[in-house]
Amino acid sequence: MTHLFKMMNKFSFLPQTLALVCGLMLAVSSQASQSFSSLEERMTGREFRETGLYKLSDEELAALNRWIRQRSLAEGEVMPQDGQPGTSADQSAAAPRDDRGLRETSASREPIRSRIVGSFTGWRGNTEFELENGMVWRQAEVGTFAIREVENPEVVIRPGMFGAWRLQVEGYNSRVRVERIR
Repeated sequence: MTHLFKMMNKFSFLPQTLALVCGLMLAVSSQASQSFSSLEERMTGREFRETGLYKLSDEELAALNRWIRQRSLAEGEVMPQDGQPGTSADQSAAAPRDDRGLRETSASREPIRSRIVGSFTGWRGNTEFELENGMVWRQAEVGTFAIREVENPEVVIRPGMFGAWRLQVEGYNSRVRVERIR
């Protein structure tokens, strides 16, 4: 009987440990969502006026901040501990560089979602695709695809066989093999 009590005492820490782990997970997720700084917090009053953001209604400013928060989380932006945006050198040191498509040794073969910068009318054999996330890809196969001009279309670049990557513009079925150049 004493053996049974010893075993029960041995496992009595399990509920407390589980509660502690759950609490820590909640605190970490709360910290991550609170680390976002709104535009008003990131900018000085003068910068806020000079950029014209003061002209936005409260609803428009809230929508812009929501867009920035979602975009930052989607692209894995990491804010420095002081909550202020750092320089690009600070951010590159804090967040790992996304080298998907650059090297065969890249561990991640996850699809890349971004937007083409500027107007887009298709590809013509040697097209370069500059993306909002800073990546630049080049068409790696012959062929053309023409569409009516669109601004900043969303694209998905998916990994294929033998290290290949294929770009597809949202809303169209055509795909083209691409290689990352930056």
